[in-house]
Amino acid sequence: MNYFRVLGALDDHFRREGRRYAVVGAFGLHAYGLTRATADLDLVTETIAQSRVVGFLGGLGYETLHRSEGYSTHVHPLATLGRVDLVYVGGATAEELFTGARPLLALEGQVFPVPRPEHLAAMKAFAVRNAPERAWRDLADVAHLLGLPGVDRDEVRRYFERYGLAERFRELEEARVPRGS
Repeated sequence: MNYFRVLGALDDHFRREGRRYAVVGAFGLHAYGLTRATADLDLVTETIAQSRVVGFLGGLGYETLHRSEGYSTHVHPLATLGRVDLVYVGGATAEELFTGARPLLALEGQVFPVPRPEHLAAMKAFAVRNAPERAWRDLADVAHLLGLPGVDRDEVRRYFERYGLAERFRELEEARVPRGS
């Protein structure tokens, strides 16, 4: 997949539309030093942007595989354009997430916005709650984010508690304590 080409086209779309967005998923993690293989591009944008971005992707030849209030998944028949997953947020969540997002992901001379590590961890906690089979990988991602300097661990803990995952957060915390301490 030509991630830069797809991300560049979406960046142009969101700018023209005056809508906020940020890169999440594997590329969001990459901006914080964790690189792993991925087969798609994950973005978060405003709920109000959904109809226009789905239409934009359709105009590029993407087929919408799934669309709900909070998510949409799109795949292109050309492997170079691949799969795009979008998360939609509104209200106070959108304000907090997009206010905290910073231009951190550098690709081919362009820089794209990425949420704060705490918000990426919140999205991972939400994913674990909704798809427990993903827990191993998503919790490993959260462990990396928790190890970053300056991360507000209490904020991340509150997100885990909100999603009924307090025990999983405790496990992450315990795993960070060196053996024999």
